[in-house]
Order: sequence, then structure tokens, then C-alpha cells
Amino acid sequence: MIIRHITTADAQSLAHLITKVENESDYMLFEPGERQTSAEAQLKRIEAIQKVDHSTIIIAEQNNRLIGFVMAIGGAAKRNRHSAYLVAGILREHRGRGIGTKLFEELDRWAREHHIHKLELTTVIRNQAGVALYKKAGFQIEGTKKHSLMINGEFVDEYYMGKLL
Repeated sequence: MIIRHITTADAQSLAHLITKVENESDYMLFEPGERQTSAEAQLKRIEAIQKVDHSTIIIAEQNNRLIGFVMAIGGAAKRNRHSAYLVAGILREHRGRGIGTKLFEELDRWAREHHIHKLELTTVIRNQAGVALYKKAGFQIEGTKKHSLMINGEFVDEYYMGKLL
């Protein structure tokens, strides 16, 4: 397995990975089939991220196939440029194998190198594997977003989680 930063050549593969992760997970923002992401849209996202030094996409690749990602979107204003908001996903068949840990280790290295002081994310409280991964990576629960999402007709809460570097 290879952990690396995204390139524009990965746009099609990233679009496919995001779609598959969203279709497999009960905990992503978009429901299965709700969002149609394209290679063109991902290419634009990658190009925009590469133009700034406070955002990145780190990917996990195995056998020339993307199997996981963590996206860090840095603050756009001076007052929050020191922080980055995260979105992560790993294909179901590859979860529980240390891929998330490796992605977050590279994210930490990148963040320190780019003078990011705080990493933050939200996750559904029921996402026990995700919460465990984030805690293992040094994140702490900072608060709860009550009824922040509706999943399968039920309001669910999310944790705000953060990590200071």
C-alpha cells in the first residue's frame, strides 16, 4: 500500500472512490446516489487545492487503485487559516487494516510542515470505528451537534472533534 498526496492524474479515480465510499457508508454527509461527482469536478478541486499551501488530499493506493483518502481543507480567512477541516473515507473492504492510521500519520506530518495548528472534523456519534480512529490519531471530542443529520428517517448527533498540533 502507498500513502501519497493526490495529483491531477488521480481525478477520475478520486471521483470513483468518493462515490463508492458514499454508497457504502451510513456516516458520510451524502446518501448513496445523492451526489454525482465527476472526474472534471474532482480535477477542479485538486487544481484548486494545489494552488494553496493549507489544503491537501492524501490518498491510500493499493495495486494501482485508490482505496482511501483524507481531505484537509484549510481556512479561507486570515483568522482561521491556521486550521483545516477534514473529510475521510476508506472503502469498506479495506477498513480495519491500519489504512486510516497511516493516512492520519501523513496528514499530521503535512500539517506540521505547513504550519497548521488545528485539525478538526465532525463525525456521527454512532460511527464507533471512526471515533476510535480519530481518538487514536490524537483527536478529542470538543462538543456535540444535536440532531445535525437525518439518517434513515432518524435525527442523529455528531461529535465535533479537534486536534491541536
